[in-house]
Amino acid sequence: MTTPSFTQVQLYTDTDGRARWREQPIALTEGKPQARLSPLMASGGYQLRESPVGFRSEFHCTGEPQWVFILAGQMEIGLQDGSSRVFGPGQHFHSADTLPAGARFDPTLHGHWSRQVGDAPLVTLFVRG
Repeated sequence: MTTPSFTQVQLYTDTDGRARWREQPIALTEGKPQARLSPLMASGGYQLRESPVGFRSEFHCTGEPQWVFILAGQMEIGLQDGSSRVFGPGQHFHSADTLPAGARFDPTLHGHWSRQVGDAPLVTLFVRG
């Protein structure tokens, strides 16, 4: 029988220094059949953020890897290759596109941008870890 898993959508820094997306499973090996859990993961705290209608960031890297959970509104993440993904309430991703060791930030190479989409403010929960 296959172990159930949770799909972690991850924004990460590839070997060429560019941000990319990948998906990887997190096994749900704890709990009971009615409430399957992952192993306990460490976290370094959390923050809530509200971004008003019209918010858009410049290209930047994630300072510390963190889970991003969309609580309300919609968030679009854009990459250097011109692609983007939109996340809505109840969706999440793990943001780990940190600046490569020893690199100086180059806004034409590194990171991602984010923006609020639609007519409702964006509310997000960031969990470090």
